Amino acid sequence: MDGQLIAFTGIAAGLVAMPGADFTVVVRNALVSRRAGAVCGLGIAGGLLVHTTLAVAGVAAVLVAVPALFRALQLLGGAYVLHLGVRTLWSLRGAVQSPKDTAAEPAHPLRQGFVTNVLNPKASLTFLSLLPQFVPAGSPALPRTLLLALIVCALALVWFQVVALLVDRLGGWLRRPRAARGLQAGTGVALTVLGAALLLEPLLP
Repeated sequence: MDGQLIAFTGIAAGLVAMPGADFTVVVRNALVSRRAGAVCGLGIAGGLLVHTTLAVAGVAAVLVAVPALFRALQLLGGAYVLHLGVRTLWSLRGAVQSPKDTAAEPAHPLRQGFVTNVLNPKASLTFLSLLPQFVPAGSPALPRTLLLALIVCALALVWFQVVALLVDRLGGWLRRPRAARGLQAGTGVALTVLGAALLLEPLLP
């Protein structure tokens, strides 16, 4: 049994499941429907595929070498997450609506998941530093890192489908006007705070 592979899977699972913008945007879409949440999860997995591919190729090292590029990506990612948060809070004005009443076009959850994840440059740097630690000495690096990248994407696919399913199963309660409004406000605030933090971080000394 490959102990390094098991250890990596555990660490990667923790990173994927860590609450953050990815988790929040999936919950936001799963309130519309299980399908919307699941599709959003596919978008996030697609973003992770980009990050892990960059890490495997070593391209992510450019983000370290060119700080201005790293900061630009942070600002873009923060602006997008902040946009999602503000739009969610703005939708609370006026009469309370069921999340299903404000359903987005079918392509939106996929795009939201992908853009939210792929515009986070820290993910590329995380995997760039993490993947080489789990390549056994003397082993070919490319096949091993590709396997590790696929594990990360598979974990994301499974985890966010589970999140979408749980939100959908609780949907009867979550979609009651008061609960729906509270959860919508919570996800809106979470996305807004996360977006603001991403925007401010590159500007801090």
